[in-house]
Amino acid sequence: MGAGREQERRDALYRDPYPPYERARRAGGLTYVPEVDAWLVARDEDVREVLRRAEDFSSANALLPDVVPSQEVLGVLARGFGPRQTVVSSDGAVHRRHRAPLARALSAARSAALLPYARECARELVARVAEAGSAELVEAYARKLPGLVVGRLIGLDPADVPAAVHGGYRAEELLFRPLSPQERVAAAEDVVALQHLLDGYVRERRARPREDLCSDLAAAAAPPGAGLGEEQRHELVAHLQNLLIAGFLTTSALIATTLLHLLCDRRQWELLCADPALTAAAVEEGLRFDPPVQAFRRVTTRPVEIAGTELPAGATLLVAYASANRDERRHEDAGVFDIRRAGTRQPHLSFGHGPHACPGSHLARGQLRLTLELFTETLPGLRLDAARPAPVMRPTLIHRSPEALYVTW
Repeated sequence: MGAGREQERRDALYRDPYPPYERARRAGGLTYVPEVDAWLVARDEDVREVLRRAEDFSSANALLPDVVPSQEVLGVLARGFGPRQTVVSSDGAVHRRHRAPLARALSAARSAALLPYARECARELVARVAEAGSAELVEAYARKLPGLVVGRLIGLDPADVPAAVHGGYRAEELLFRPLSPQERVAAAEDVVALQHLLDGYVRERRARPREDLCSDLAAAAAPPGAGLGEEQRHELVAHLQNLLIAGFLTTSALIATTLLHLLCDRRQWELLCADPALTAAAVEEGLRFDPPVQAFRRVTTRPVEIAGTELPAGATLLVAYASANRDERRHEDAGVFDIRRAGTRQPHLSFGHGPHACPGSHLARGQLRLTLELFTETLPGLRLDAARPAPVMRPTLIHRSPEALYVTW
């Protein structure tokens, strides 16, 4: 019973974290949040300081799961590939080693080269939506486009993308959602299937490289002519799984949430339809106002002081990018969604800051931009379907989005 109430409190926080963020920004020092067992870092200045000081605030527990796996689940996962440090959960030299190939693969130039493919996929998806007269955009569009794009980046066959996307969402559910014992075992089996799918690509690309990220990673993992050892394969699978999930899960959420806020305030949608020059500003406002990654954890490596709060070594922080984005000391009228902020905009923190800043920012921005362009051109009459229940946000801090987005036109 206690665990159920604890989950309910956590879900309530995750569905609408902005009131607690506001209270924490106004409080002196840091605020301890029992629902997440962490000190909340809520002000823009403090978030930036923590993210800059990676040597004092480690990323080792950045994605600490909300749900501890059962022995039965662990038995299923043992048939797959064990967890390894990734670019999200590593520090120092290890982090730089993991980040380097991603930075190259997700550079502005290489991201731009992917966007024609992304636009082609998006046009097909929007055309299918337009034929229907009404749609649920999370499943019909937002979850599909980023999976196709990150699949192309990694080098997946398009036929394998749906299974990879499914496995990615199941990994998130397994770690962060309260499933029944049977559902948790089934989710673990789906995660293991994804890992074996990725391992197949690693081994095939090591033998027959192509122009894709999987080939680059496999080539860099061992000297030419040498085989890949078990540890190298485990690390590569973990790396690709993390990239795959981060690449589509957060961008899917960003697309759905930005469309939601534009359609909730009809004036904003009409402004964008009337003036396509506002598209770049709408992208940035979508990112600032309600980002998919609300927060990541950090753990102190030594006794430190932040915002006047003394913390011992080993203290857990929840570093809330989304709260910093609504800090009135940084952004005027920060609690208002307004796509006309261009020109005087202060930089937001939706892609992080410091050594862990997201290398995929160019690709995420590009997909949201072309999405807004295509929907405003093709379906300017788009609106929320009043016959359907109001959208409800997913109870998560790592891919905040509506559970469903029913629209008509």
